[in-house]
Amino acid sequence: QVQLVESGGGLVQAGGSLRLSCAASGRTFSTYAVGWFRRAPGKEREFVARMWRNGLTYYTDSVKGRFTISRDNAKNTVYLQMNSLKPEDTAVYYCAADLKGLGVNWDYWGQGTQVTVSS
Repeated sequence: QVQLVESGGGLVQAGGSLRLSCAASGRTFSTYAVGWFRRAPGKEREFVARMWRNGLTYYTDSVKGRFTISRDNAKNTVYLQMNSLKPEDTAVYYCAADLKGLGVNWDYWGQGTQVTVSS
């Protein structure tokens, strides 16, 4: 069983920055693929970013150059640095873990943290 707990959400003006954190339980965190997703009001959940266990990353087009996913395996934590935020980034953000490390089948999810970007 893996538990994921997000934090760091909040209200920010357009153009501002936030850093989300996701603390994970589990002794083999370094072998997981980790990802961030979001769900905007009235929309389906969408992929934002993923990091494989080898450190490679991938982003959805709308956040490339603005968001950065990173991880600290010593702290069992994954981060999402969000810069140049836009009102359309407003959503509940979720972290997820793929225990097989492939970044395809997400086994565990956090409870989500709200990000609101005002114009």
